[in-house]
Amino acid sequence: MKIGMIGLGRMGGNMAKRLAQKGHEVVGYDRSGNGTAKSLAELVKMLPAPRAVWVMVPSGAPTEACIDDLTKLMSPGDIIIDGGNTNFNDSVRHGKELAAKGFGFIDSGTSGGIWGLTEGYCLMVGGQKEHVDRLMPIFTALACDGGFAHVGGCGAGHYTKMVHNGVEYGMMQAFGEGYEILRASDLGIDVDKAIEVWRHGSVVRSWLLDLLAKALKEDPGLEHIAGYAADSGEGRWTVNEAVRLGVPAHVLTASLYTRFTSRQDDSPTMKAVAALRNQFGGHAVKAKE
Repeated sequence: MKIGMIGLGRMGGNMAKRLAQKGHEVVGYDRSGNGTAKSLAELVKMLPAPRAVWVMVPSGAPTEACIDDLTKLMSPGDIIIDGGNTNFNDSVRHGKELAAKGFGFIDSGTSGGIWGLTEGYCLMVGGQKEHVDRLMPIFTALACDGGFAHVGGCGAGHYTKMVHNGVEYGMMQAFGEGYEILRASDLGIDVDKAIEVWRHGSVVRSWLLDLLAKALKEDPGLEHIAGYAADSGEGRWTVNEAVRLGVPAHVLTASLYTRFTSRQDDSPTMKAVAALRNQFGGHAVKAKE
């Protein structure tokens, strides 16, 4: 198949390469100019009707603008796929708005990171069956074995990816806390060996654990990494959904808040806690250096 790919960064660029390796023809466009096409209009002209264009740009305003521009250039019957980390509410809206104009819309939650090029991606897809079926050769080429699922209508793909990322936060937090406890032990534990043996036969073995072991080999003690963790939004959305639905999500919520804590050099909350302990119990207060 011939498909357009908008956004050739770490994810989009590797996805375009994987599609090409699997025999598909990709017309790429990126604001940096590193694409086959030099504009959205040129990209659309280079694709045969009915067209399919995959959007891999940052969520929010960039995705909104890109989809809006594409609807002015494409024709009814064409399909737009949003593979970024868009909020599922936006994807539900996009599906309705584009359907009213005669366009197909698919939201594809996409996981695999920089390893997707060689290992394949996990694709969580939402949209109408007829549109998904038309693009199955593309999904098959991108996905790893068993890594594709059509999970529902428009919005379902990004909803599934949102919860996936919330779970990812919790798993990463658990491994991080386990690593810190091992390091803090007074038994002289060889932490690198402990993490490594968990990867073999243990019930906690996973790709995330493999990546932690790899990071420790590249940077023993993680001495060159600051203890600062950003969040890209999906964890917050997952917690918001848990609140909306009345679902207790203790681990996911705690892992999100821990990321917020990691960004504070000197926590105002803990200043207040320390001051209160000093006031009511005379507990010592550590002076700020």
